[in-house]
Amino acid sequence: MPVIGTPLSREKLLETARSLPADLEVLSTLGEMLQDVNAELDAIASLLRRDLALAARIVRISNSPLFGGRVSSVEEAVNRVGFGEILRLVGTATTGRFADRALEHYGITALQLRDNMLYTAFACEELARQAGGDVRMAYTAGLLRPIGFMVLDRAARGRIPPRETFEPKRWGNYRIWEGSFLGIGHAEVAGLVLDEWHFPKPMGAALRAHYLSHQADASQPLALLLNLAGTLTGAAGHAFEGETDHWLLTPEKLAAAGLTEEQLSHAAEAAGQAFDRAVALLR
Repeated sequence: MPVIGTPLSREKLLETARSLPADLEVLSTLGEMLQDVNAELDAIASLLRRDLALAARIVRISNSPLFGGRVSSVEEAVNRVGFGEILRLVGTATTGRFADRALEHYGITALQLRDNMLYTAFACEELARQAGGDVRMAYTAGLLRPIGFMVLDRAARGRIPPRETFEPKRWGNYRIWEGSFLGIGHAEVAGLVLDEWHFPKPMGAALRAHYLSHQADASQPLALLLNLAGTLTGAAGHAFEGETDHWLLTPEKLAAAGLTEEQLSHAAEAAGQAFDRAVALLR
């Protein structure tokens, strides 16, 4: 089936990404700051205050009994959780903002989007820890993995007839459907957006390759971890219906990632615990 209309342009996709309800530049800059062991918590708090809605959500989450409560400012929240946990706190707050609505063209509810983002982030983080990789980059890549879905869902408004929204039985997977109606896939869009907002280059490359569709994709450590995180996310019941065929676990994937089945099980357990805690914070 031919693409309806002209394929979405780079400019249209980036314009749509700027309309998302969270500041990607804040996340990108935070990632850079957390790579610097000399970064000051006050400087991190100053960065987070740039996004008023994000700052307010961080304060609200930090008032949870899980954090001890009685937090009235971003500075207090940052100092309460400390350098090691700040990315998780900000990630949880950001997820609550990104998952503000259903992805109607994909048939993904807001709750499914939130749960997929959180679980994949924690799973990828723990897999990176087991494999000796960059845990913060892995967490961020897992968290932002669905950003291409968000951008395309918004960009598709008025472009795709209601009867042509994604249906698993008809289309099989998202990539086939996207190719037919949008002319570009969500993984490519995710890479484009992260590159534009100056996230580390390996992150954008990994998001483009994490389905491991080509033999060379498995040579990217972060792409492998994202794929295995998708396997764990699916096993936990939080996968998106149109991509489950990409998460088949094979000995070859584990070997390429330098992981064992025991480490995979450990990562699933740790991710489940972190996910439950994050969901409790968002209630």
